[in-house]
Amino acid sequence: MLGRGALIKPWLPTEIKEQRHWDISANERLDILKNFVAYGLEHWGSDQRGVNTTRRFLLEWLSFLHRYVPVGLLEHLNQPLSMNDRPVPYRGRSDLESLMASPYDQDWIKLSEMLLGPVPASFKFVPKHKANSWENANG
Repeated sequence: MLGRGALIKPWLPTEIKEQRHWDISANERLDILKNFVAYGLEHWGSDQRGVNTTRRFLLEWLSFLHRYVPVGLLEHLNQPLSMNDRPVPYRGRSDLESLMASPYDQDWIKLSEMLLGPVPASFKFVPKHKANSWENANG
């Protein structure tokens, strides 16, 4: 079960090792995404094909990461969440945190543009697991 949790909270092993909850900020989470993008570009290359491949993997990962609800906000929600629950909609403590919590794939694409530049006109993204965002946006 650690693997599924680590898709949503990649800092989970640190939390387990240090036996604490980490109220990670949106900027710290963005740094994790920047590292992911740097590793992707190093592996697949920085040409257009490498950027598109990195973007596709990033977007798939964001389809899991958006489920994270910051520890600081959990205290203010009146409903406990388990790992299998979808988070209730909430407004983050910053615009970046709200963008990262969005269940819509168009917002994930905005995040990818912050890290990888504009999306080519021919780029299409459909989540492999057909997240709620894809169903909501496409009927």
